[in-house]
Amino acid sequence: MSKRAVLEVIALDVEDAVAAEAGGADRLELVTDMAADGLTPPVAAFAGIRAAVGIPLRVMIRLADGFDAGDVRALARAARELRAAGAEEFVLGFLDAAGDPDLPALEAVLAELDGCRWTFHRAIDRAADRDALRKRIGDLPGLDTYLTAGAAGGVDEGLPT
Repeated sequence: MSKRAVLEVIALDVEDAVAAEAGGADRLELVTDMAADGLTPPVAAFAGIRAAVGIPLRVMIRLADGFDAGDVRALARAARELRAAGAEEFVLGFLDAAGDPDLPALEAVLAELDGCRWTFHRAIDRAADRDALRKRIGDLPGLDTYLTAGAAGGVDEGLPT
């Protein structure tokens, strides 16, 4: 993984995306429903944003608040539809009830991504063992980034980490 800092900005719509690009963002994370910490945006929203900006886009694959995968078939379908619409980078991460990476869910979604680059998102902050999680998922195809606040409580709590 690269050690270069990347300014990634969350975008909910075209207006956010255009402003972020104008402000110097290197990449956008596309989501909907920030009250749920970001969920999968509709394909139409992705397409509109892709047409409006020229920087890389990472699209969230997450259908419900929390880090349980939930309906894995629906997750895989969302990934397949976004991929078919031209999405090339993604954000995802699922934990099982014990706080370990949900490998079956991750592998089901990754099977739809054709080796695309992806970020394991803030589920790492809720993992039972962050180091063990990184060892278990580190060789999954396309993984190139971890998104963390350093702690489940957020950046203020996680800064020392």
